[in-house]
Amino acid sequence: MNKLLAVIILAAGKGTRMNSNLPKVLHEIGGRPMLIHVIHSAKALNADKIVTVLGYKHEMIKEAIADELVECVLQLKQLGTAHAVLQCMDVLKYFEGNILILYGDIPLIKVETLSQLLTIHSQENATSTILTADLPDPTGYGRIIRGSDNSLMKIVEEKDATNDERKIKEINSGIYVFDAKTLMELLPLVGNNNKQNEYYLPDVINLIIKRNGKVAIDKINNYIEIQGVNNTKQLTAVNEHYENT
Repeated sequence: MNKLLAVIILAAGKGTRMNSNLPKVLHEIGGRPMLIHVIHSAKALNADKIVTVLGYKHEMIKEAIADELVECVLQLKQLGTAHAVLQCMDVLKYFEGNILILYGDIPLIKVETLSQLLTIHSQENATSTILTADLPDPTGYGRIIRGSDNSLMKIVEEKDATNDERKIKEINSGIYVFDAKTLMELLPLVGNNNKQNEYYLPDVINLIIKRNGKVAIDKINNYIEIQGVNNTKQLTAVNEHYENT
């Protein structure tokens, strides 16, 4: 029997590098806001619950996605990805199943890729499964640190990485599946003892590893799918990829 699925879409960021008054996730790809693309992907997975985490200009975003009939929660202070997911605890506290984490500014992710991620998570009977890829230029991304047996040892954010760790090309896409109960149990334990003083979602993965939980990895070949949009140049590039697929 398939477990229930909840999808959390992180969409609270301001997107200052977009040089626009429009919230980042409302910038359009192929004539539709990025966030709508991601919501439609979640719906195509037949998710039992979809929760969108909003912050900057949340009223404007709520209005833009009103027809999608998804639940919205607020992250009024952007204190990191773990803090964003923590805002969903009230609406998901009785949820039992899997939680998939997606992003309102990663609109090219394919439903087939997400289905594969969920399948691997189930087949491996994992506590969490992470989507990774090798990037030609991994600058800015958290790196995947593997052990001698090729299993995940830890995820390290670039700002906290050593010079050797920064040479690693395999990156954390930020897209994960978690066992809901474990995620809700570990989120409050995440600290902000890092250079950004933020609460990082990858630290939940590191806590699972420390507790000898199983973390599976789904490494994809087409890294374009996990291309985020943080500036106008990336918006143009993602639009071009969208139109050519």
